[in-house]
Amino acid sequence: MNAAEPQPVVLTPEQAKARRSRNVAIAVALGLFVVLFFVMTIVRLGGDAMRDF
Repeated sequence: MNAAEPQPVVLTPEQAKARRSRNVAIAVALGLFVVLFFVMTIVRLGGDAMRDF
């Protein structure tokens, strides 16, 4: 018994726009999260940490 080939998903223009918007929102949130961790690390290390660079 052969399994049927999976059909590709075809998105409507509205679905594609929603997906794109969601991806941008996730990317922005991830970027802010990274910046937050960087700032928290610098604050915890103190001002002397930036003098080494």
